[in-house]
Amino acid sequence: MNQVSVLTMAVRLIFVILTGTVFFRFVEGWGWVDSYFFTVVTISTVGYGDPVPVTDLGKIGATILIFAGLGVFALFIQQVAAQHLEQADAHPGLFQRILMHLNENRRQRRAGRGGRDDTGDGDA
Repeated sequence: MNQVSVLTMAVRLIFVILTGTVFFRFVEGWGWVDSYFFTVVTISTVGYGDPVPVTDLGKIGATILIFAGLGVFALFIQQVAAQHLEQADAHPGLFQRILMHLNENRRQRRAGRGGRDDTGDGDA
């Protein structure tokens, strides 16, 4: 999968939130805060259930928002996580360095035994 920058995904997410907010403001007649709140709660799959669209157009818009918004939201979260993991791999913290050291020691012990596992844990 082609990596999309976090900034690009953030812009897309903001666009979806703004579009949803404006849509529900005018279609359902809600205030700006309620429209924003409903949009964010819907695309994040929290779904408190209040407010809910009452017009047919609002209900159709909500279903479109669920499919489009959830996809953009999920991709944004995935990109943030991927970037964080990439940075963590490039600059391992203390805990990661300890684990790498322990794994290297285990590999060396196995190499000294010809690859046999004498620990009894079943890992070769």
